[in-house]
Amino acid sequence: MAKVELKNINKYFGKEQVLFDINLRIEEGEFLVLVGPSGCGKSTTLRLVAGLEHIDQGDVTIGDRLVNRIEPQNRNIAMVFQNYALYPHKSVRENIIFGLKRAKVEKAVIEERLNSVAEVLQLTEYLDRKPAQLSGGQRQRVAMGRAIVRDADVFLFDEPLSNLDAKLRNQMRSEIRRIHKTYKTTSIYVTHDQVEAMTLGDRVVVMRDGFIEQCGTPMEIYLEPANIFVATFIGAPSMNLLDAVLFPGHIELEGQKLKLDDRFRNGSTKIPETGREVKLGIRPDFLLDENFTPPGATLAGIENCKIELMEPLGFDKELNLQLGNQTFKARLDLRTTSVEGDTINLCFDTGRIHLFDIESGVNLFRKQNY
Repeated sequence: MAKVELKNINKYFGKEQVLFDINLRIEEGEFLVLVGPSGCGKSTTLRLVAGLEHIDQGDVTIGDRLVNRIEPQNRNIAMVFQNYALYPHKSVRENIIFGLKRAKVEKAVIEERLNSVAEVLQLTEYLDRKPAQLSGGQRQRVAMGRAIVRDADVFLFDEPLSNLDAKLRNQMRSEIRRIHKTYKTTSIYVTHDQVEAMTLGDRVVVMRDGFIEQCGTPMEIYLEPANIFVATFIGAPSMNLLDAVLFPGHIELEGQKLKLDDRFRNGSTKIPETGREVKLGIRPDFLLDENFTPPGATLAGIENCKIELMEPLGFDKELNLQLGNQTFKARLDLRTTSVEGDTINLCFDTGRIHLFDIESGVNLFRKQNY
């Protein structure tokens, strides 16, 4: 395995710039996930590491080797594609060992690696089958086996689960995580699915329009988003954003005053006495039914939230609520007995809220350590 570093990467397709000053360092054995909407530049970034696109500006190093001008087959990387890219006329066995045979690896080594990988991926009984005889999940495991068997320095995954149904995606996420723990190979994984990003990544890079919006651990991204885009892209359901006015010491939301703690008083952000319009962000999971908060808990509260819609989700209930002219969501547990049409009082820890600048979308009081 090897570390991977991207330094000051800029990429153009014709006259259109698609990547802007990308700087990333992936440590040895790390699993890094690039996530973002379609067209954000995540797959292009991956293809630059693979050598499938040329670099217009900047450098890519794998280990201690500058690879800008090195052909893909000489970078000692293995890539798993979205569409499996299996040879339909070859057996599972032949697909897995194809690269090794081309590299003229000794037969005994090939057989040893094949047996080891087939056992880890639970493919031993399918080695003589053709891809058409396999399920989607099995085909993806074959594609992963072909990558793993090569003993590459870096694994690259380009949306490998997007063609699978929801159940298979869940299974394969666990499979990929288990494989990474087994082999500990440096891995870069591209997805548009924020659940995959949160569950797989040691670190997550959120991208938009060719820029890196934020890089951090999954919980850093979830708990301390850098801006409105990250806050709403990561998390399901996404973070609530409500129009509010920030004053020194409190915030006003639809005529209700909420006292704020020192985190919002001691920062460098200037708060005029007349108030500053902001977006208040809070995740639905951090809202609590006032009737079931611990005695003596120091929580802020918002009153008279009307329940417009309630969706039972088993242990949880997802509520669509209205407060004044604004709508938001709360995810409450089974103890809540209120029904659609009722009003409900909610509580939350003010340490869990975020205040965003309306124009730039920047988180005004983001903690650097969560």
